[in-house]
Amino acid sequence: MTVDRDQVLRTAATLLTRKATATMDEVARAAGIGRATLHRHFAGRDALVRALEEFGIAEFEAALDAARTDEGPAVDALRRFIAEVEPAAGLLAFLVTENELFEGEGVNEGWARLDARVSALFRRGQEAGELRIDLTPAWLTEALYGLIGTCAWAIQDGRVAAKDFSYMIAELLLGGAQRSVEQ
Repeated sequence: MTVDRDQVLRTAATLLTRKATATMDEVARAAGIGRATLHRHFAGRDALVRALEEFGIAEFEAALDAARTDEGPAVDALRRFIAEVEPAAGLLAFLVTENELFEGEGVNEGWARLDARVSALFRRGQEAGELRIDLTPAWLTEALYGLIGTCAWAIQDGRVAAKDFSYMIAELLLGGAQRSVEQ
């Protein structure tokens, strides 16, 4: 039987988002594979989390590319990005709360690359007069990540309908970030 590594990673992310203390046995069961099979792909929890990090960064970058964030008004590009990132939201929710990924000297440079791209989108919106300039692009980037993660958790818990993901995030973020005519 061939193991779909991406599907194992998605399953692991979903489980770990709901239960951060899940064991490798629980991950294997959730993925529908044996513990030995899981360990052949990921030597331990740390290796699994690092693989999830690489996978998540790739998913996030793919969403940014698909959203064509350099095209059109920044607000429209942001809405496209939110829609594109939805399938990876649970994975990103897990990753941004996994402290071991952001401690010490071994921080994956992919995060800086992603932060730079998202911050550039916000900066472009500010320079075009679409977004408030009193909120830094770095803060808007962090707020967006937080909203993506929170919405993913709320959907998992059944408190928010999955169909409302893009709308809820865009409306809340842009409701506070958009520049009003009076400013």
